[in-house]
Amino acid sequence: MRTHSPTPQKSTTRALASSLNHAASDVYQGFIHTTQNSLALLGTVAAVALLVFGMRADLRASAEERLLSWLLQRQEAQQLVERDVEVEPTAIDRVTVANLRDLTEQQAKVTQWLSRKYRVAPEPVGALVAEAYLIGERSRLDPTLLLAVMAIESRFNPFAQSPVGAQGLMQVLTRVHTDKYEDFGGELAAFDPLSNLRVGARVLSDAVKRAGSLEGGLRLYVGAVTTDGSWYINRVMAEHLRIQRVAQGAPLKHFDAPPPARAIPVNAPAPSNEVEAEVRPTVAPPSTAIPS
Repeated sequence: MRTHSPTPQKSTTRALASSLNHAASDVYQGFIHTTQNSLALLGTVAAVALLVFGMRADLRASAEERLLSWLLQRQEAQQLVERDVEVEPTAIDRVTVANLRDLTEQQAKVTQWLSRKYRVAPEPVGALVAEAYLIGERSRLDPTLLLAVMAIESRFNPFAQSPVGAQGLMQVLTRVHTDKYEDFGGELAAFDPLSNLRVGARVLSDAVKRAGSLEGGLRLYVGAVTTDGSWYINRVMAEHLRIQRVAQGAPLKHFDAPPPARAIPVNAPAPSNEVEAEVRPTVAPPSTAIPS
């Protein structure tokens, strides 16, 4: 009977496999030993730290403060990475708004009514209403007239621009009144709501003085050359009277047309009392008034 002895190649393979097994076993045992020693070391360090912190309240408080600061910094850094836009906490300083609780009762009524009718937020409208009342006191223009001009001209859109270049809330021709915007930093102030309102009020006040009547001033303001401007005057005056009625407490839930009033021709001479003419303006006949 013949016996087969293992070939040299098989013996070499077995020896190599046995060596690899021994090496892997040594590595594993070494890893376990090192891990155990590391855990023991960490445990010792933690125990010593707890003992020290327990004895020294000041060290514990300092360590907690540093740890909290580090965690907050990590959180802020992560939030900055996740955001696509730069954070600017002071951006609110550029916003034109008013706290409705700071308005007078009359101003608040007008603000809420305009906000609902023109579908704009009450806070920015409130700022415009408050400013219109301040300007009205200085320029002897009825603040509700200024609000009516803004409503008809731009529907309270501060970025509106007409085909001929009239810009902003009051639709002032910026290229014509560049000098007036110099007091507010330049022509681009036309798109700042309050600056545009102030410049527009100055232009309207000058137009009324030149024309000698409120209606004539509105005709000059709109730049009516080939027509008498009645289409514009009627709309502004009708809205003016609506806002006046709201300010006086009259309910205008459906934005109804104003009641009939005595009509004065556009080129009528100014009344003897100019202030009275500006505070209590008249409107066109109801047949020509354009309701909102």
